[in-house]
Amino acid sequence: MRLRILWPGKTKNREIRNLQQHYLERINHMMPCELVQTKEARGIEEKFSDKIKEIEAKGLEKHFRDDYIICLFDGAKEMSSKEFADYLNDLDSGSARRISFVVGGFLGLSERILKRSDFLLSLSRMTFSHELTRIILLEQIYRALSLLRGRQYAK
Repeated sequence: MRLRILWPGKTKNREIRNLQQHYLERINHMMPCELVQTKEARGIEEKFSDKIKEIEAKGLEKHFRDDYIICLFDGAKEMSSKEFADYLNDLDSGSARRISFVVGGFLGLSERILKRSDFLLSLSRMTFSHELTRIILLEQIYRALSLLRGRQYAK
């Protein structure tokens, strides 16, 4: 299994960037994982949300191949950490396709990207900033891989 995580724009908060790097390094010790930061819509007022999402969707789509695409979406299926680990394990044993996680920008993902996904995943019913969502996803991927490899991971 190979993993890829895509999101529009760079993480601006230095502390969050450091945590991203921390979890990416840990994940890469267990499995190849690539982070792709795509084009972020800039200089457009938030009231033009559809235009912002469209620009960001085009940037994300450039990196889609035959990947199994998991989009983060707040109205989607929630899983426990164990269920998520089992889900990744099932994907690993059932396909040679790369798994790509897609995280939206501050306005989320366009409808077109959501429809293109193979699976929609919610990390919580709560709302998190898009930068914090990135860390939560990375931590949960690391936790899942640790569980699958029988490693101890703090609860």
